[in-house]
Amino acid sequence: MAPLPPHQNTPRIITYYQTHHDSSSGAYISVLPLLSKPAIGLTHLILAALHINEDPTALTLNDHHPSHPRFTTLWAELRILQASGIKVLGMLGGAAKGTFTRLDQDEQVFERYYVPLRDMVLERGLDGLDLDVEEKMSLAGIIRLIDRLRADFGREFIITLAPVAAALLNAEHNLSGFDYEALEVMRGREIGWYNAQFYCGWGDCSNPLMYEMLMRKGWSAEKIVVGLVTNPENGSGWVPWEALAGVLPVLVGRHPAFGGVMGWEYFNSLPGGKESPWQWCQWMTALLKGRRAVDDDAARDLAAATNMTKPSSSSEKRTDEVDPDEDAKGGVTLAPVPKDFEYHSDGAGDE
Repeated sequence: MAPLPPHQNTPRIITYYQTHHDSSSGAYISVLPLLSKPAIGLTHLILAALHINEDPTALTLNDHHPSHPRFTTLWAELRILQASGIKVLGMLGGAAKGTFTRLDQDEQVFERYYVPLRDMVLERGLDGLDLDVEEKMSLAGIIRLIDRLRADFGREFIITLAPVAAALLNAEHNLSGFDYEALEVMRGREIGWYNAQFYCGWGDCSNPLMYEMLMRKGWSAEKIVVGLVTNPENGSGWVPWEALAGVLPVLVGRHPAFGGVMGWEYFNSLPGGKESPWQWCQWMTALLKGRRAVDDDAARDLAAATNMTKPSSSSEKRTDEVDPDEDAKGGVTLAPVPKDFEYHSDGAGDE
């Protein structure tokens, strides 16, 4: 079978979207600014987190069934993003255990749990699935799932995985159970890319060293997306903009097929925080693709974002998520580098 064609342009700019409503007001957190604000080159949005529960029909998006009325606006906005050329994937699994254990059983059990997932993906018109396996799963089990998704959804369906970055260097430093190198050898042609988690002690993007180790290991630059936390409240390993501005353009310059970046997660992404989370994507566009926000409004937004002081904490995960869930989960023009800032959080939650 021929390899899959390249997905989208690289470098990709990806945001995960798990927190959908404000914790205090309950107000819906819109993703439409990702379209309406200038100089944003977002390529993919990954909707989190889908869980397969004990009752096969009780699939949940965070804590509610995907058809719950609270998601009416969400699905409508995601269709708008898709119509504008942004690919929308669903994230399956994460830190909440059980989803992949249920899919790693005999054929009869697999069918019982897989079919409702397949039907939901079809109903919602998702462009792909991001398989975030943070529990033990067999290599045969993940291969069966990948093969079934490809058979059911065709060649254009995007299949990605989200390993911790360390797992791509050493199979023993792994949350998933199976060996990612072996998976790449056996089914790499079916996998679009890997959303590698360079945070929470499993990776580091404050310098190019770990990424270059992956390249020396033999991984393709096009298939490794560097995963970052977008705010120190979202997990340990947040990298300040000063450091990212010195690392990401270097990687783009060294590796023309650089796979891109992903951010966990959208709702409070810095530098804009909860008021302007879209700015993370705007700045990533500038860092990776050499663009600047040139209209007056965007220039003012970026200038204002630089007048902040350093965050009070960069090592602790949030402990109360806005949408509660079991999951924690050259030639390049540099983006403006923010000054120190002070970030006031209303709480904390795990990916």
